[in-house]
Amino acid sequence: MTANLWTVLESMPSQEFERAVREAEDAGLQGIWIPQLFSPPFPAMAAAAMVSTRLRIGSGVALAFTRSPVETALSALEIDVLSGGRTVLGLGTSIQMVNEKLHGAVYGKPLAHLREVVRLVRDVIEQGHTGELGAFKGRYHSLDPSGFRLGGPRVRKAIPIYLPALFESSIRLAAEIGDGLAGHPVWSLRWVDNEVRRLLDEGLAAAGRKREGFHVNLWSYVAIDADKRRAIDDARGTLAFYSGIAQYERYFAAHGFGDAARAVAAATAKGDLLAARAAVPDEMVTTFMVAGTRDEVRERIEKLGRAADSLTLVPPGTGGTLPGERVRAYQQAIVETFYPARGPQGHRL
Repeated sequence: MTANLWTVLESMPSQEFERAVREAEDAGLQGIWIPQLFSPPFPAMAAAAMVSTRLRIGSGVALAFTRSPVETALSALEIDVLSGGRTVLGLGTSIQMVNEKLHGAVYGKPLAHLREVVRLVRDVIEQGHTGELGAFKGRYHSLDPSGFRLGGPRVRKAIPIYLPALFESSIRLAAEIGDGLAGHPVWSLRWVDNEVRRLLDEGLAAAGRKREGFHVNLWSYVAIDADKRRAIDDARGTLAFYSGIAQYERYFAAHGFGDAARAVAAATAKGDLLAARAAVPDEMVTTFMVAGTRDEVRERIEKLGRAADSLTLVPPGTGGTLPGERVRAYQQAIVETFYPARGPQGHRL
């Protein structure tokens, strides 16, 4: 399984970051994602490109609306040169509040907006060196490439663009215009089996595409502990972080957890994070997170892997919901369970 695994790395001091990238490569992982949470992904992606030789390096995911499509394309091209053609460009909409209140960016109709951004980014990447890049005027962006032509080397003609998804329409959009799908980390196994497969097939068929030419990377939060109760409790805060987002309510409601999601969102809106966490029942945690003993987690991940070309396994703790030492302990448990490769010094990674 290791050859089909990705991990997530965030910015950290240079020596720590270099060590983490090298350990991921030594472990035989397929790639690393650099998320855009509170910092842009591209500087860390460039750093990872400089200290690795084989890993794919993805933005997981870059916000699509907070920078110009040309800037996004130029950043991806630069990292592709530095990495020798190992860039994966993950582009996503994020939520309305992040775009409008934090970045002052236009959100609009997010899927239509994302479709426009993907087209422009792809045009710049594929035509910016050829002189064929034409003018474009859309609902959200316009481009006049008069006098514009990319200089310098280009490693390949195209860079794969992966789109994240939670709801049905975003899954279809990824299948229609993306090169790959980055599944949401709170997707349930039931959602993957009953909805994602069907929606991908529908989207690919509508676009006249084949599944073999499309990459599915499924993400999952994983909490492995001999004490199953502690694993569930530690994962609860991360699920409260997501179920407190009002835009996600209908996803949780589709699984029968609408009342819980509304209670979490109400507590989150008041700033009462303890009440938000308490409003998440155990069954909700075990539905959307993979939390339990080593054997229980391994069995669940094996089932998830049957629907994917690759997996991204991450410890709980998003949004500062766990102390750093607990996050590191869960990451180490993932390593010991799913990364059998040994590093150059002979130690288990």
